[in-house]
Amino acid sequence: MKITAEALKQKIGQFFFPAVFINDTEENIQETERLIREYNIGGLTFFHSRASAATNYESKKKVVFNDDSYEKIKVLIARYQKAASTPLLISIDAEWGLAMRIEKTPQYPYAITLGALPKDKSNLVYEVGKQIGLDLKAAGIQCNLSPLADINNNPNNPVIGYRSFGENKEKVADFAVEYLKGMSEVGVLGCLKHFPGHGNTNVDSHLGLPVLMETLEELMENELYPFIKGIENNVDSIMIGHLAVPSLNDGKDTSATLSKAVIQDLLRDKLGYDGLVISDALNMHSVSKLYETKGQLEWEAFNAGNDVLCFAENVPEGIEEIYKNASPDRIFESYNRIMKAKEKAGILSGNTFASGNLDFEKTSELNLKIAQNALTTISDNENSELAFEAHKNNKLAKLSLYKNTENTFFKTLNSKLTSPEFAFENLEVSDISTIQKELENFDTILISLFVPKAKPMNNFEIDNEVLELLSSLLQTKRCIVYVFGNPYVLPIIPNLKKASGLVQAYQDFEEFQKTAGIQFLDKISSDGILPVNIEIQ
Repeated sequence: MKITAEALKQKIGQFFFPAVFINDTEENIQETERLIREYNIGGLTFFHSRASAATNYESKKKVVFNDDSYEKIKVLIARYQKAASTPLLISIDAEWGLAMRIEKTPQYPYAITLGALPKDKSNLVYEVGKQIGLDLKAAGIQCNLSPLADINNNPNNPVIGYRSFGENKEKVADFAVEYLKGMSEVGVLGCLKHFPGHGNTNVDSHLGLPVLMETLEELMENELYPFIKGIENNVDSIMIGHLAVPSLNDGKDTSATLSKAVIQDLLRDKLGYDGLVISDALNMHSVSKLYETKGQLEWEAFNAGNDVLCFAENVPEGIEEIYKNASPDRIFESYNRIMKAKEKAGILSGNTFASGNLDFEKTSELNLKIAQNALTTISDNENSELAFEAHKNNKLAKLSLYKNTENTFFKTLNSKLTSPEFAFENLEVSDISTIQKELENFDTILISLFVPKAKPMNNFEIDNEVLELLSSLLQTKRCIVYVFGNPYVLPIIPNLKKASGLVQAYQDFEEFQKTAGIQFLDKISSDGILPVNIEIQ
């Protein structure tokens, strides 16, 4: 039976998943509705706003927060589904929950925090996947472009870091599979990324092209291990990273997203994967600047073996290029995979509605359990005894960095351990030299460092003056340090080795602060394990 050109183009439209923005203009929203109606696109990938989307951060556009983003996305999804003749597969990056993209929604710990859990607590990672799945369904989203299967074995990685479960391949594989199983349990599709592994790179692929120098044997041994486990467990989709692997491409620096050798030969043929292959965002600079002709990039990505073209910016031109160049067989292959995924997500039977409600209480209970098992004692010279002894002699002070003294950690400690408290909030409102002077009268300082940013840029946004203060205190006082933030911050703190006690607490969530306080007061040992190797100065 011969298929008409129009019918074939309608099928090709299903490969396109352009980006849409929760906080957008009515004009842009109507433009998306037009794309849906005219080109029968397959799905959408949601971002918070244009200022927050992948490659915009170097333009320093300010992200404007909007308390009703969650209500807005529900309304928008309903609108977009209404415009679609084939139900849309709605996707979002929700690695640590909807909160990654939407204000006032449940937030779960980063993958690196989950990576600190003992292996026998992997059920908690399953629960995180399940709860995130339920939150997505409450908004009307069927696909989470998570979790990462990247093994973070390069401490200088600017873009993976805290988003990876760590550097142990077995743990990364186990935890990624648990997270996927949790989502699958509630009918939400998952996605392993960034194939063939973005962990051992030191370039941010939003801005440039990272190059992996490993041979195929080395990749099979390490980077590919979690993906292989995911394939064995029927992962719904795999996202291809914008990274070059010259050993797989005759020595050329071709991005994996555009490489038949990576997608067809390695992922499909060698590893036997027949699920959905999704390109990483096609607006990212490592690929978006390669082709001047509109639609060329989309064709090259499809030709390399991607089924879904994520963040495609040239829909009509891309459809034309694929129509002109692809064989009907290849078009049907991708089309069938997309339909199979939509069927599994339950949307082809018309069930595209949001269902259920956000359950903040359930999230909090789960976060508390994770905190109780993830906090990691790095060094402990009888922390609590030291503090109680100093307290008895009026020689104990507490210092909070980047949060005021009203923080939950201090409040929890104050049930048994009141002492003078000092805080540095920021350079505008706090004076470091005054704090330093006031601390001279104390010999034991309990320090809580609330790391300002999870990303490593500019020393995690920790001011040099704060690093100098820490360095000085660590050399002259007995310091017990609690770090609420990304553990990769530890090597940048000078003289941290001299701390009398050091506990890595990962998140600044209330549940983590409370747990840290209780464990300290009740001398409960923490079971967490640092998920990455870190050299402390």
